[in-house]
Amino acid sequence: MMVSEAEMIVERRRLRRRLLFWRMTAVVLFLAALLALAGSMGSFADIEKQRDHIARINIDGLITGDQPTLDLLDKIAASKSVKGLIIRIDSPGGTTAGSEALYEAIRRVAKDRPVAAVMDTVAASGGYITAIAADHIVARGNTITGSIGVIFEWAEFSQLLNTLGVKMEEIKSGELKAEPSPFKPLSAKAREVSQAMVQDSFAWFTGLVAERRKLPAERVQVLADGRVYTGRQAVAEKLIDELGGEDKAVDWIKKEKKLPAGIEVLDWNVRPMTDVSGLGFRIASVLLNAAGLGNLVEEARIQKLDGLLSVWHPPLN
Repeated sequence: MMVSEAEMIVERRRLRRRLLFWRMTAVVLFLAALLALAGSMGSFADIEKQRDHIARINIDGLITGDQPTLDLLDKIAASKSVKGLIIRIDSPGGTTAGSEALYEAIRRVAKDRPVAAVMDTVAASGGYITAIAADHIVARGNTITGSIGVIFEWAEFSQLLNTLGVKMEEIKSGELKAEPSPFKPLSAKAREVSQAMVQDSFAWFTGLVAERRKLPAERVQVLADGRVYTGRQAVAEKLIDELGGEDKAVDWIKKEKKLPAGIEVLDWNVRPMTDVSGLGFRIASVLLNAAGLGNLVEEARIQKLDGLLSVWHPPLN
C-alpha cells in the first residue's frame, strides 16, 4: 500500500510538534531543577564553604548586636571546614550590650580556631570591643581606634518647654522611675545612680582590655580616658598587635593553624545591620548626603540608639 505525499507531510508535521513539545519539556524541567537546587543549597557559594577555608565577615556601621550577625558567627563556629576567621571592622561602635553580645559570639568561634581582626578606617569604642575578641589585631597606621569608654546621654529641653509655656506632669511609682527625663533637669540622686551604672559598664570594658591585651589595670585606666588613637599609637600602647592589612592577618592565621599556603579566604555574608531609622530617615539621609552633610545623619542615628553606648562620635564637618 502506497502512502500519499499528503499523508507524509502530515506525519512529518506531527513528528515536529512532538519533538518541539519534548524539547520545551526538557528545558522547563532543567530550569525547575536549577531553581530547586538553588533553593535547597541557598547559593552555589555554599558549596565552596564545604572545603577547608578561612572565613571572613564584615562588621560595618553601628553595632547593635543584631541577631543575623550573631547567628552567622554561630554557624561559623559550628563549621568544621572553617579553619580560621578574619573580622573586618569599620565601625565607630554602638550599644554596649550589642558590643558585648558580638564579643561573646566571636569568642565562641575562637575556642578552637585562630581569629584575627583587621581594622579599616575606624574601629573605636564598641568597634574596639569587637577587635579585642580576636586573638590578633591588625590596623593601618592611620586607622582610628581606642575611645575606650561608655556614655549614657539624652536630650533635656525643659528650658524650651518653659519658653513655650508647656509643663509636663507625671505620676510614678518611685523617685528614680523614668530618670533621667528629657522634661526636667537631672536631680543629684538621678545623676549619682546614672553615673554608677556607667562606671559599672566602664569597669567591664576596661577589664576586658586588661585581660585580652595583657596590660596592667593601672595602665588601662590611663589609656581609657575616652581618647582615640591612630594605628601607630595603638601599636606603641600595645592596644593592637601590628600594622598592615588583611594579608598580615591571613599570614598569622596560617602560621597559628599550620595551614597550607594556598588556602582560600571566603566571605560569609550577613544581612545589613538593623536599620534604626526607617523610610523617612533614609530619605533625609539621601538629601543630606547630596548636600555634603552626611555626618549629620550618622549623628542622628546615634542619638536614636537606646541604653548605654560604646560609640565614638565622629566630628561634624
